[in-house]
Amino acid sequence: MADEKVKSDPSAPSAEYSVGDFNSTTKLADAPAMIDDAEYNPFEHRQIEKPNSTAGSLIHLLKSSLGTGILAMPVAFKNAGLLFGAIGTVVIGLICTHCVHILVKTSHQICQRTRIPVLGFAETAERVFEYGPPKLRRLAGFSKAFVDYALMATYYSAGCVYIVFIATSFHDVINYTTDNDWNVRIYILLTMIPILVIGQIRELKYLVPFSALANLFIVVTFGITLYYIFKDPLEFDDKPMFNSFGTLPLFFSTVIFAMEGIGVVMPVENSMAKPQHFLGCPGVLNTAMGTVIVLYAVIGFFGYVRFGDLAKGSVTLNLPLKDDLAVAAQILIALAILFTFGLQFYVPMDILWRKIQHKIPKNKHMISQIALRSGIMIIMGGVGLAVPELEPFIGLVGAVFFSSLGLFVPCVVETVFYWPNELGKFRWVLIKNIIFGAFSIFALVAGAYVSIRDIIALYTDDDHDE
Repeated sequence: MADEKVKSDPSAPSAEYSVGDFNSTTKLADAPAMIDDAEYNPFEHRQIEKPNSTAGSLIHLLKSSLGTGILAMPVAFKNAGLLFGAIGTVVIGLICTHCVHILVKTSHQICQRTRIPVLGFAETAERVFEYGPPKLRRLAGFSKAFVDYALMATYYSAGCVYIVFIATSFHDVINYTTDNDWNVRIYILLTMIPILVIGQIRELKYLVPFSALANLFIVVTFGITLYYIFKDPLEFDDKPMFNSFGTLPLFFSTVIFAMEGIGVVMPVENSMAKPQHFLGCPGVLNTAMGTVIVLYAVIGFFGYVRFGDLAKGSVTLNLPLKDDLAVAAQILIALAILFTFGLQFYVPMDILWRKIQHKIPKNKHMISQIALRSGIMIIMGGVGLAVPELEPFIGLVGAVFFSSLGLFVPCVVETVFYWPNELGKFRWVLIKNIIFGAFSIFALVAGAYVSIRDIIALYTDDDHDE
């Protein structure tokens, strides 16, 4: 998928878009100020080498959404309760789906207005401000930079979660089977050895075998996890329908972390042979997100019913290590996340390198890439060493990065695009986006506060046993 290129047609401004390029920094020529939008259909002007089919795009979108996040859903339900967790998961899923929808729709419309066949996430934000209200046009460059840097921060922070997840899984398995008492930080340091190797892979085609193995391992792990969840009768009576208001921010931020895949949406849509099939009913987006919502709700609900308040940051960590099958599941999911790290790391590094490569002599590109990648991965490992607790870490990342990028930015982009005369009757678009924007700010502030509070408590509690 990631090697495919999307090129503009000869009549449009020269541009080239790579599905692996999440920021698409190609400079695009300015379009005339006065254009009849109806005259230009961007879909007809896209020239795509090896385009994705509708079914292939659906698979890519599903693959991007089904990762470590789904394994954290039982702990999300622990923070919400059975009834509120089920309803909240569906509601947050619908909000996330809607925000993706308005981002893609706005991108289509601004492409039409500017006569550009294809735009990425950051370029959509930039062009919306550039052609928006006069007082906001000076923010066009800032909006593009904000999305680019937010994407980098999101993927780097998610990579930190990956490192902690891998280390925690191996910590539990090896310590249990060998009677070792090594601290999880030792395993983080050991995890950094293969991470530093995989993170040096700069060609997506070399990451394909790793991704294929990761997908196989994840499917097997899901099957084993479901077996342990349903193999014995489930007890519902001792699980609260609602937990407490104090833990709700962690629920929201964990679910947002689990569901948000905003960074891959535009590349998937822009690589489709029939992009008109992405939105609509059923459409690729609705089908993928509907499947994701159902799977997340099922794993969260029944995972919490099975493990209750003992639910951990990944449901695989709750599996009984006395069983070889459970040990296999933990090892497989740890390897799956390890093999996924290269693709996860590719995204922010691609954005960063495109921003700085012109400042580095070409004969020093190789050594610069090695040094830059190694330095960033060492910093990520350092963050993992500082916060080796999976549950609050996931909440913090979901609250700060995924809520702002996946919820807040699409609402702002749509509002600016329609401002001031196309906001609908009673300005319902503005009201709706204010509500969703306020929710994203609440998730950011409250989720970050609770996560940081819990992290501080973990390391100030004299009774805490690492």
